[in-house]
Amino acid sequence: MKINKDIRTFIDNKQLPSVKTSEITASFKTSMENQSSKLKFDQLTRLLSDIEAFGKRLTKSRNFKDLARFKGLVKRFVKEAVDSGLSHETSKSFDLYGNSRTLGLVKEIDDKLIQLTEEMMDQEKPAIDLLERIGEIKGLLINLYT
Repeated sequence: MKINKDIRTFIDNKQLPSVKTSEITASFKTSMENQSSKLKFDQLTRLLSDIEAFGKRLTKSRNFKDLARFKGLVKRFVKEAVDSGLSHETSKSFDLYGNSRTLGLVKEIDDKLIQLTEEMMDQEKPAIDLLERIGEIKGLLINLYT
């Protein structure tokens, strides 16, 4: 039996639709990036609302526990914002002597937190001095007792 080479299959004549995998990969990658950025934005929004709530609480209570929690939330927000790719502003400027300086927004936030702590310490200084005096008196009483 002889096989005829002239017979062609219909599959050879028919062109199959070509699917470009690069287009599918690109659209998938884009949708993943969009979802990732949306999740990061939602997380930053929640952190910002927590910071706002603790800021209000801090203005009312003015205690160091709330201050430490507030500072922790702010530092966490800054870390998340910088890690997630949000730009932290840097500006270059020149001083009177022509020296270049680079100022960063993250550094400025940290300085403001230190300033807030110092202001709270100044406002609570009489209470801290009172506690210091009470501690001294307790120490003297313990010395007298022993």
